[in-house]
Amino acid sequence: MVKSRRVQVLLILVVLSFLLIHFLPCSNNAHMEEKPSPVHILILSSWRSGSSFTGQIFSQHPSVFYLMEPAWHVWVKMYQNSAKVLHMAVRDLVRSVFLCDMSVFDAYMSSQKKKSDLFQWETSRALCSPPACDSFSRSDIITAGNCKTICGKYPFSKVEEACKTYSHVAIKEVRFFDLKVLYPLLTDPSLNLKIIHLVRDPRAVFRSRENTMADLKRDTNIVVGSQKTKGEMGPYNTMQVICKSHVEMYKAGSQATPSFLKDRYLLVRYEDIVRDPLARAAQMYRFAELHFTPELQKWIHNITHGKGHGAQAFDIGSRDALRVSQAWRKTLPFQKIEKVQNVCKDAMDLLGYRLVQSEEEQKNMSLDLLFAQNSS
Repeated sequence: MVKSRRVQVLLILVVLSFLLIHFLPCSNNAHMEEKPSPVHILILSSWRSGSSFTGQIFSQHPSVFYLMEPAWHVWVKMYQNSAKVLHMAVRDLVRSVFLCDMSVFDAYMSSQKKKSDLFQWETSRALCSPPACDSFSRSDIITAGNCKTICGKYPFSKVEEACKTYSHVAIKEVRFFDLKVLYPLLTDPSLNLKIIHLVRDPRAVFRSRENTMADLKRDTNIVVGSQKTKGEMGPYNTMQVICKSHVEMYKAGSQATPSFLKDRYLLVRYEDIVRDPLARAAQMYRFAELHFTPELQKWIHNITHGKGHGAQAFDIGSRDALRVSQAWRKTLPFQKIEKVQNVCKDAMDLLGYRLVQSEEEQKNMSLDLLFAQNSS
């Protein structure tokens, strides 16, 4: 009788062991798989291309943790180097931010750093709402001005804490000039990277750069070298480098692409965004696996259909975005247009911007004709 009970106990123990071994790990795995891995979005562009506004389309989304140009810190600290030399340092910083490891900034900022020491931190809705700031809700549309006034006095540790609570991490960066530099990030199993390549008509970029030349001096020197920025051809030398980089990135992203780039590269023209903001925002959100909420639809419509003239170069405020995007046609002398078209012809051909052949054509060409090669 005793022996029979021992056998029963042993059988029960065997069955329990089997259940523990085979079913508990499965349950844990299933639980882990329920939480999707974060989506990482890199908005690639160049200065004065509408990238700050495009970044805000992502920043204002309640599921997105956004940083604007974190590589600014690298370029400020290592300004003696060329853009090409700095590519790897920028890439390493971007990777760490995507993984919410903000200790990467220790190399570029003081040990006593605060959240407000981060470049353009106030443009990030995520750093203006919980847990980074308690004054706003995560679903609020938050302007940089309001955020800067209220949310500055928080420790830097809040940046990493906040990042880890979001399903999407987005970075806007203007300091990459070669898509191939990013291949290690695209093949990194710890990342789920999607790239939005934003371009703008080089003539509009040139005109906007003229208005912000002093602000961009250090960056321009890093891009082309201080010697090539001097003299009458200096601004055109810069445009030539920028346009060439867009051509090479577009070819790498859309022509004979490696398998790991499939469905992970999207080219967007700024002019197409301002012509149909809701459709283009919806396109970018689908690409990034984000839901387009009614609140965001209303905000995007209002901010692109205002009466402002975009007078403040680095502010994102309500404006007549389509009209502002075409201001170069009335303000840029035809002689300068010819020079920009000459150094950027390959980019304009490839990206669908029609060349203006005369001053008369510049004044009279309709918007639709100017983008007659639009394949979208």
